[in-house]
Amino acid sequence: MEGKKEYTLKGLTCPHCASQIEHEVNGLPGVKEASLNLMTTRLSVVVDEKNEKDIYTLIHKVVKSHEPSVDVISMENGIASLDDEEEGIDNIKLYLLRLLIAGAIALVFSFIKVPNVVTLIAFLVAYFIAGYDILLTAGKNILKGKVFDENFLMGIASVGAFFIGEWVEAVTVLIFYGAGELLQDMAVQRSKKNITNLMDIRPDYANVKDGNSLKVVAPELVQVGDIIVIKPGEKVPLDGVITLGRSFIDTRAITGESVPVEVAAEDEVYSGTINTSGTIEVRVTKPFAEATVSKIMELVQNASSKKAESEKFITKFARYYTPAVVFTALAVAILPPMLGFGAYTTWLYRALSFLIISCPCALVISIPLSFFGGIGGAAKQGVLIKGGNYLEALKHVDTIVFDKTGTLTKGVFKVTKIAPARDENKEELIYLAAVAESQSNHPIAKSIIRNYGKEITEAVQITEKAGFGVIALRNTDEILAGNKKLMEEAGITITEPDTAGSIVHVALNKRYLGYILVSDEIKSGTKNMLRELKQMGIRRTVMLTGDHNNKAKEVAKEIEIDEYYAGLLPQDKVERFTKMKGETSPKGKVVFVGDGINDAPVLAGADIGIAMGGIGSDAAIEAADVVIMNDDIEKVVTAIKIARKTGSIVTQNIIFALGVKLIIMLLSFLGISSIWFAIFADVGVALIALVNAMRAMYFK
Repeated sequence: MEGKKEYTLKGLTCPHCASQIEHEVNGLPGVKEASLNLMTTRLSVVVDEKNEKDIYTLIHKVVKSHEPSVDVISMENGIASLDDEEEGIDNIKLYLLRLLIAGAIALVFSFIKVPNVVTLIAFLVAYFIAGYDILLTAGKNILKGKVFDENFLMGIASVGAFFIGEWVEAVTVLIFYGAGELLQDMAVQRSKKNITNLMDIRPDYANVKDGNSLKVVAPELVQVGDIIVIKPGEKVPLDGVITLGRSFIDTRAITGESVPVEVAAEDEVYSGTINTSGTIEVRVTKPFAEATVSKIMELVQNASSKKAESEKFITKFARYYTPAVVFTALAVAILPPMLGFGAYTTWLYRALSFLIISCPCALVISIPLSFFGGIGGAAKQGVLIKGGNYLEALKHVDTIVFDKTGTLTKGVFKVTKIAPARDENKEELIYLAAVAESQSNHPIAKSIIRNYGKEITEAVQITEKAGFGVIALRNTDEILAGNKKLMEEAGITITEPDTAGSIVHVALNKRYLGYILVSDEIKSGTKNMLRELKQMGIRRTVMLTGDHNNKAKEVAKEIEIDEYYAGLLPQDKVERFTKMKGETSPKGKVVFVGDGINDAPVLAGADIGIAMGGIGSDAAIEAADVVIMNDDIEKVVTAIKIARKTGSIVTQNIIFALGVKLIIMLLSFLGISSIWFAIFADVGVALIALVNAMRAMYFK
């Protein structure tokens, strides 16, 4: 048996350390998989149940070996907020003061004329003020055998500069490195805060009705069945049903929908939305832990644990990149002077630049941040993407397969024709159809019941046959309501009418009564969505439906989809979909778009399953990899565009970071650049990559 444990590593900011911690935790006994996201400082661990008791101790030991100041906090008590409070303001001020003092000493003694011994002592004082903690951490890591830590590398680089007489550069390397690390940490915290604000949908309180008064309590304390009062301008704290009042609800934070929705008594409202006008009273239907807002926040947080291939590659790359550059630096320091190409001091200075460049921070931070920002930005548009792996996969979509009813069409059915068989009664036909469908929640069944318009009081025993229809037993009578296959199975011979729409045939005790024609309406954005997909280079679009061929053909022609397959049972859809996956190139991804409930088997088999209309639907949220929170089919295009934008930003950062580092290495080797350029290649590139990564948050 396996269990999932989650921890917050409070105070973790070092990307290199995060990479090392993740690698070592993955090697712990009993750990099946571990994933650490620096953006949320959240460590997710899948572990054997027999090791669960010991795992915290082992993880704590690993974390403390890299970052003694970081606290490991178990997340046993529910969802942690993405909004980590900015801490350590006093430590930041103290660190800045140290850097300023060290810089002032170095500046003064660079210009005044005093004996060399005094100058050396002054620079040594400045050196230790600026970097004693770097040297201390480097010393501890050397004792543990960790020689590729960034503190060790910077320590060696600065000591080497002192050794060859470059006192000014030895001190200023530490000052600029410290200032750069501080800016980098602040940039990461700012980025996290911006994404947090983008997803600021968590309600702070609920007004619980207590007799004639209101109690203000935390949403977690509200019970199912309690009546809460939501005033204009307040967030809806929990999912529920309106019992009193009328208002307009802003669902933008959940669905990305810009137009407020009018609600009244008996309408559902969802946590995280905003009441914009009248006061309403709501009966709570779900505890906070199961509310829509909790599920969305949990999905966004958990998304960072499902890493994209780019993230996995960079994590592995970082483990080899730093040692490779260090050994290259060693070769640069030793080989050229041995071969007579200059003095050892000259080549040692050039080698120090390699050491400074060797930290892969720009990549280790900016790439996860890009995916994190892309997922946050998509959530703001009402598109929940459950992981960086799915976000990356959406870039490579080759084929998109759509369910028809409720996906390409509105799923709002209406009886358009009641056609009794010869000598049969029209009223009896619609009545018996309504009796047979009385216990079904299918949209077609609801349309028949709605058309009948009266209460059905008869007790019937219903048997549903997936892909055929229903069999209803009423006393000694057997009522059949379904498609042609159901009639033929019962030995009833009929002629299928040549008409578009969903046809429900009805029979009583094997006597054919006639059929009812039910029609659906195509969603307004369907044609535009398919047109945009073609413009974006999607090779193939397909519609799968259980409807008969005439209706499917009519819809396919109107929306201009590439292919359609009609008359499919659930197992037929899976078989057809599997065949299409086999026809796609290895790099191309096949997407299925459905309602997330009836299409669960196909969603599970897709490279990426997209569920429509996830708001309030636990099944849709659980079944799919991507959830469109409202019923807007055009959000499929939005999801792919966000994925491509995020992928473009990731590629830019990889090329930029590695390109600049390689250029500076080459210039350093040729003696054209100095240690200052190396500092830029390390810290400056990381900051620029971070700023670029933040663009993934925003989508128009």
